[in-house]
Amino acid sequence: MNQRQFNKVRGDDGFIAALDQSGGSTPKALRQYGIPETDYSGDDEMFDRVHQMRTRIITSPAFGGNRILGAILFENTMELKVGGKPTAQYLWEEKQIVPFLKVDKGLAAQENGVQLMKPIPELDALLDRAVAQGVFGTKMRSLITLAQDKGIRAIVDQQFEIAKRILAKGLIPIIEPEIDIHSPEKAQAEVILKTQLLAQLNALTPGQNVMLKLTLPEQPDFYKECIEHPNILRVVALSGGYTRAQANERLAQNNAMIASFSRALTEGLSAQQSSEAFNTMLDASIQSIFDASKIQP
Repeated sequence: MNQRQFNKVRGDDGFIAALDQSGGSTPKALRQYGIPETDYSGDDEMFDRVHQMRTRIITSPAFGGNRILGAILFENTMELKVGGKPTAQYLWEEKQIVPFLKVDKGLAAQENGVQLMKPIPELDALLDRAVAQGVFGTKMRSLITLAQDKGIRAIVDQQFEIAKRILAKGLIPIIEPEIDIHSPEKAQAEVILKTQLLAQLNALTPGQNVMLKLTLPEQPDFYKECIEHPNILRVVALSGGYTRAQANERLAQNNAMIASFSRALTEGLSAQQSSEAFNTMLDASIQSIFDASKIQP
């Protein structure tokens, strides 16, 4: 493990940029960026377009390690190059941004108010490639819709089971049991989730460090016990469909929780913008998220 990267993620001010839209969410991300589905044909062209978008973001002078701790990449992005270098290598060497990799393969059908992760049959091989590419950690997402004990326990059990395989490869897992912001039982689901997370965290051995990526809670500082847990490297927040302004406002109410935004980060960016307009918009977006992520003394 890279100790400089570990220390940066653990202790520096900043946030984690989520650039890991998968095949299912890529068309929406491209539409938001001003590229309709009529502008490309098939997955290959779609991924080419989204890599161009990500490259434009990553290479922007606004996108740097002074405000951004890490960036989460889609598998396809890890295999491609930015500025003539493999993406993960470019992020760290050129930008001092710690690279993470999305490893889940999407969500299974809903059962017991949740959607578990689909099986990840090639996980070990993917993790080995990530290590070879200089990736620091991983991210995997599940989804909670209703406050059902059985479903939420199953999600947390699955997340930690896979997290231990990731830890065994020397990588830091980001565990993401997202709660749908539109859930009619969001606050109740948060109570169950926190209980399950703390039980699993307490079962880890010293030195097994994980990260959590959580939906911004209804009650400020609700996840304080998780943030302060000795096995937690960092707790980050997803924007989950909130606008950037809404997400930043909620985030600022949760001290020591930092952003890991995707849609909220790229909101307002467009393929049609000039370089100057694009960089100015991205700079303002990054600064607002950085400010909301700052740890209060």
